[in-house]
Formats: sequence, structure tokens, C-alpha cells
Amino acid sequence: MAQITGTGGCSHPIHLSGFTTTLDGATGEILHHYDTRHEPGERLLVRCRNRRATVCPACSRLHAGDTYHLVRAGLLGGKNIPDTVRHRPRLFVTLTAPSFGPVHRAGELCRPRRDGGTCEHGRPLGCAVVHAPDAPAVGQPLCPDCYDYTAHVLWHAHASKLWDRFVIDVRRRLASSVGLVQSRFARHARLSFARVAEYQKRAAVHVHAVVRLDGPNGPDDEPPAWGTAELLTDAVRASAGRVLVRTPHSRAVGELALRWGAQVDARPLRADGDGPNDDAVAAYVAKYVTKGASETGAGLDHSLTTWADIESAPVSEHVRTLMHTCWHLGGLPEYAPLRLRAWAHTLGYRGHILTKSRAYSTTYAALRAERAQHLGHTDTPDAATERQWRYVGSGLTPGAALIAAGIAEDLAESRRLGTEAIQEGGGADNRASRP
Repeated sequence: MAQITGTGGCSHPIHLSGFTTTLDGATGEILHHYDTRHEPGERLLVRCRNRRATVCPACSRLHAGDTYHLVRAGLLGGKNIPDTVRHRPRLFVTLTAPSFGPVHRAGELCRPRRDGGTCEHGRPLGCAVVHAPDAPAVGQPLCPDCYDYTAHVLWHAHASKLWDRFVIDVRRRLASSVGLVQSRFARHARLSFARVAEYQKRAAVHVHAVVRLDGPNGPDDEPPAWGTAELLTDAVRASAGRVLVRTPHSRAVGELALRWGAQVDARPLRADGDGPNDDAVAAYVAKYVTKGASETGAGLDHSLTTWADIESAPVSEHVRTLMHTCWHLGGLPEYAPLRLRAWAHTLGYRGHILTKSRAYSTTYAALRAERAQHLGHTDTPDAATERQWRYVGSGLTPGAALIAAGIAEDLAESRRLGTEAIQEGGGADNRASRP
């Protein structure tokens, strides 16, 4: 019970065996010794730290809280980031995937067409139905045979490279717009960002990013006088429409030129409240970082090892076809470096769900170290520590799993009640510091 409570109700803890001994650095005296031989089963349970709510709700909530503080620190300061960053040029940017073929839409008349018509495969070119947001048809192609599944998969496989090219081009456009030599941009300003990837209903990834302009030394430096939100917005929009990545040439596919979609959103974040709320943006990013591919219906949270795994996967036919495409293209030598078969469960997308530039804000490691210090789990100064640990298993027995679920639920309810108390008693300023 004590160990399960110590993991916060983690539903899939890691089992470790070993010991830790802390010695006085000067005298060699043993200050503290811990050995799992004195624990039930001679093992210690530690958190799995999985970010996916579908895998471990308890650890995903902790990860979401860390993400919230990481993103918020880059927007408003804190965690060793100066408060002055809230007055810098800052944008909330959304970049989408291009169209790979028409799909069913929700919330309005799907795809009205006055002249009707059918595609070359005999399927209607339009749809006059108003679909509910949770309708199974939403996000599915009007004609699977017309849909460009190859381009969809290869776009996913190159999405991270497309983002890298986008960031580089934004820097170049900022420099050119004020008459600077592009190679000297870093001497005048620094572009910092945190971005999260999200699967849409059509199983295509799009990107939400917080982008901030600093001085050359990062958050401790004020940006140059020419650095404005308007200039940054223009550079973001221009770069989103300009950058491209070319795929390796293949006899079966040829060479594709991959770009961002036509829908680009870049909204300034303003300290005076005239714009998207900073806390809402941080919460939005934290919300999506805990979602797995299976939760959005756009893949699975575990890898696939055979063609039969794809056939038996509990996914829509649209997603299954994308997985089949990954498997087929992954067998071509031209695409071997993309490891498409290894990433068939995420439809070819190989990037991290959340990435950030080095100078944007704090790190997950720093946040975890701060939490450990708060709980008193820190090394003693001027002491030497000997550790020896090995992995011996994972997971919980059915009875222990019930206990863990109850503990996780109690902690979540306690956190919810605490947040409500802060909101009722502290107002907007206190709400900004919610966990």
C-alpha cells in the first residue's frame, strides 16, 4: 500500500531491485542505506512516467502539469525565466497538414455540390449530410481510392524536418525584412518556441506552437527595437507558405514536394489581455500532450510487428489503410531510413509530441528535480552515494491495480477540489498558478 501510494496510483509501475547507500564524504560514515530486500517481493515500485492518459492516467496528469508549467513559464515567466518575457513579441501558431483528398466534415453541411457528379471510381463528389462531431464518417475520405495515402504517410514521416525548415526560414525572413545578413541573425535576436503535435479527425497531424522573439542571449535579453509581433506574424505566414521538403526518389512513387497546408493561424499573445489567454494556451498544450494516437482514433499506442497486427487492429478502415501504406512503403529500400514499419502505429509520424527550443523555458528534468526537492528527495551535500539498481518487471496484480486506481482517483479529486478553492478565493491572479 505504501509503495503504490508513493507512485501516486501509477497503473503500470516499474519494478526495481537494488540498493542506495549514502556516505559522509569526509569520514566514510554511512548516513543512509536503503535496500529492496526489506520490501515485499524484494522490489521497489517507481512511476512509469508515461504521458498517455490511455496507458496511465495518474502519470499522464503529472506530465500534463509539468507541461503546463513548462509552457506557461515561457509565456509569463517563472521557473528561472524573467517576467519580462510576457511583454515580448509572442504568437500562438497553428500549422496544418495539406489536403490529401476530400473527407467528411462535421458541424455544417458536409460537402455540398450543386451539380452532384461522381469521381472516376463512381463515388459521389459531394455529401449533403450534416454530420455530428462524433459521427463515424467524420474524417473519412469521400472516396478511399482517390485519397493520396502515400503522400499522407510520407508527409507524416517528414513533418519534423518540415518544422525545422520552417523555423530556419522564419529566422531568415526576419533578418531579411530588417536588412540584416541572414547568417548574423543570432547576433541580434533569438527565436524560441514550444510546439505540440495533434492528430486531426482525418488522422493527419497538425502543429500548435508558442513562438517568442528574444534578444541574442535568450529570455534574459530584450529583443531589438525592430522585433515586433506584426513582423513576426508576417514572417511566420510567409515561411509557412514557402518551405518544402522533397522525399527520396522512388521508382514506385517518384519524388514528392511536401508543404504545410493552406490553413495557417498566427495570433499574437498580448500581456494586456487583448488576445488569447496565456494560461488557456498553456492548458491547451498540456491537454494535447497526454493524448495518444489511439485516444484520437488516429492510430495505436503500441508498435505493430506483422501485417496481421494491422488487420486485427481496432481502427477505422481509413487508419488501417494508412498503416498498410506505411508497411508497404517501409519495405522499399529508398524509404528504409524513415523506418515506416516501426512507426506504422502512428501512421508514419516519428516526431515527439512536444518539442521546444533550448532557451524557451525550463525543462522537464528541472521540474522533476524541483518536485523531488520539495518532497525532500535530494542528495545530502558533501556526501558520496553508491547505487546499484536493475529492472525486474513492471505492472500490478489485479488486486494492486484496484488499489492504485482508487488512490489515483482520490488524488485527482483532491486536486480538482483544491483548484476550485483557489479559483473561488483567489481570483484570476491565483488561477494563473494552478497546478
